[in-house]
Amino acid sequence: MTGHFRDTFPPLDWWVHPTGPNNLITDVSGVSVGHYTHNTGDTARTGVTAILPHNGDLFDRPVHAASAVLNGFGKSAGLVQLDELGEIETPIILTNTFAVGDCSKALTKRAIRANPKIGRKMPTVNPLVLECNDGVVNDIQAYHVTDEMVDFAIDHASANFAQGTVGAGTGMKTFGFAGGIGSASRIVKLQDKTKYNLGALVLSNFGQKSELRVMGKKLSAFDHACPDVVDKGSIIIVLATNAPLDSRQLGRVCKRSGAALGRLGSFWGHQSGDIAVAFSTANSHSRSDNIRYDAVRLSENCMNEFFHASVEAVEEAVLNALWFGRASNGYDGKKLPEFCALFEQ
Repeated sequence: MTGHFRDTFPPLDWWVHPTGPNNLITDVSGVSVGHYTHNTGDTARTGVTAILPHNGDLFDRPVHAASAVLNGFGKSAGLVQLDELGEIETPIILTNTFAVGDCSKALTKRAIRANPKIGRKMPTVNPLVLECNDGVVNDIQAYHVTDEMVDFAIDHASANFAQGTVGAGTGMKTFGFAGGIGSASRIVKLQDKTKYNLGALVLSNFGQKSELRVMGKKLSAFDHACPDVVDKGSIIIVLATNAPLDSRQLGRVCKRSGAALGRLGSFWGHQSGDIAVAFSTANSHSRSDNIRYDAVRLSENCMNEFFHASVEAVEEAVLNALWFGRASNGYDGKKLPEFCALFEQ
């Protein structure tokens, strides 16, 4: 199979909002994504994915942001300060559960290299690291992830990036199939003809196979033989927009994005950590500027369009994570099947 999921299954009237030019989170101008894929030897099926809201110094020029913990079985770092200040001040790193500490240290070191006074004459930095457990096929106890992998993912971030079993998604499982990284975007049109981009990137590692719905149709219509799995795991949802939404409004968008998981067939099972983070590239300003800055904010009357767009983008992002996932043998012989193989003739 080649192309995106929607190339094989046109959405017809299932999705309403048009996609951005590349149907990726990077359709939001200035956003970039990079991976380090560690799929070597007998034990390593893991990696790092970095999301950069912009290419400047995020510690000096943070972006407005918010998060929503939809299901709290998770070990992420940086969410407490993110919600207190409503800002993101480092790249967003996605990885496996046991690598959160190492990735946090790598982000801190990187911020200090750019701002040597951090932690001394300047405040400490808040590294943002989000995780899912790839232990089905990756030997998570081996602690494969290093500082160099984090730096590589950040340094090689760009507007074009791979999806599926790459970067942090290398060892992830979605509805029983291989696939972790997926992305999609939507154009939000307001009544005054103004247009904004909203993009989603997911690290998908959740779902019960017998409950999976593909554009409203249960998977059982395609697949009768595959064994079932329990709805547990995790998903990290990252949303980006160029719309001038403040942190409170972004938090509202985060909460609504979880509705996409229900459309796909998930009920946020026990032992699942489902977390959404959203940021806006609008109204970013330097911390070294004057004590006030000018900002524009959208009216609450516009929010429904962003709620709807976030649900569509996240739903398609998960399907793309499945579509681009490729099977690999795990450290103990387990092998996750390929979703797209169900549709091959």
